[in-house]
Amino acid sequence: MGELLRVPFAAAGIAAKGPDSGSPQQRTLPQRGWPTEEARLWQLIWAECPGIGLRRLQRLEGMFGSLAVAWRASAPQLAHALAGSTQLQPSEQERLEAYRQRLGPQPISNRVEPQQRRQLQRQRCLLLGDPSLPEALDQLERPPLQLFWQGQGRLWPTLRKRQAVAVVGTRRPSRHGEAMARALGQALAEAGWPVVSGLAEGIDAAAHRGCLEAQGRPVGVLGTPLERVYPRHHTALQAEVGRRGLLVSEWAPGTPVRPGHFAQRNRLQVALAQAVVLVECPLRSGALQSAQLAWDAGLPLWVVPGDAGRVSAAGSNQWLAQGASVLLDPAQLIDNLGSGPLKAAKSGAGITPAGDAGPSPLANREAALLAALGAGACLDQLCERLRQSPGRLSERLLRLELAGLVQGEPGLWWRPSGQGL
Repeated sequence: MGELLRVPFAAAGIAAKGPDSGSPQQRTLPQRGWPTEEARLWQLIWAECPGIGLRRLQRLEGMFGSLAVAWRASAPQLAHALAGSTQLQPSEQERLEAYRQRLGPQPISNRVEPQQRRQLQRQRCLLLGDPSLPEALDQLERPPLQLFWQGQGRLWPTLRKRQAVAVVGTRRPSRHGEAMARALGQALAEAGWPVVSGLAEGIDAAAHRGCLEAQGRPVGVLGTPLERVYPRHHTALQAEVGRRGLLVSEWAPGTPVRPGHFAQRNRLQVALAQAVVLVECPLRSGALQSAQLAWDAGLPLWVVPGDAGRVSAAGSNQWLAQGASVLLDPAQLIDNLGSGPLKAAKSGAGITPAGDAGPSPLANREAALLAALGAGACLDQLCERLRQSPGRLSERLLRLELAGLVQGEPGLWWRPSGQGL
């Protein structure tokens, strides 16, 4: 079993660090390929382990040869393996051991049992190294170990090509800044561009609302798990973004919300976009970090100028002096970007992307699986009907779900999707 499990981080192209090195080695382009079901489940288990991030997980796999062997190691062995720059604090050691005790010494048997699969598998979750994860996320200095999502899976091919625009700014904008963010959301949606933002108060919310008003596809990158709403009065807005667009979070269900999580989502917003628009923000704002990330990555950075005497615009105005492009009108942005990937004709039921008539090549290729699915079926039923392994079928179902052709339900159940873009 050890050889099978040497997949997740090698497949992601992540070099293991030396025992006491202070900075990660340069990562090569991920060698993308679907890992075995076993390997994927082990990666899920460790990704949700308290206190274990990318560097510690790299170290564990490098020291023990596989994540399965690392799981069976004793507490002193784990502490020794994580000595130096990745050393665990006593409180972290306690949480790690409590987590391991809760799952038991063998959470995955040599042959994955249906009950284990139901307990461990996560629907709508992309892992580091998965072919479906946008490469720009894989290539981040600190990529997400896992990415949970909810909504229109057919947006993922667009996001993998970075065919979206991020709109960011302060939580406390002026009326002018809020109006501009809303107008930008509308203009981008009408031109066929998904609108990426963080669903925060102020500029983020205005951009998402404008996008929804124009029947567009908003992409909300959350600083909380998907089931949490922050701020709380955004419950209806977040639900609508999840229904008509996409919600994305690197935080597993039940993860406690911490202030630093909201700053960490900035790198994800920028990695999903091909251009960033900074509407309004003060000198101390997370939006400035998004602007810096876009600038460092060589992405187009547009800034809406604000009142020179207004504190809420001091940070964004400063970027104008550093060479960011001035944005005076949403039409100016659209003229520069052109039509987006979702340029659509309105129909009675909603929006259909241009050129999306008739069955897709994937639907034709997976006709047998879709026929076996019928009105709905669980993974075990499909395995029996098609005589294929759960790992292979999970891979095919994920592709269909990401294409918007099937809808996943709790309990590893799938049904044909009734929604399109």
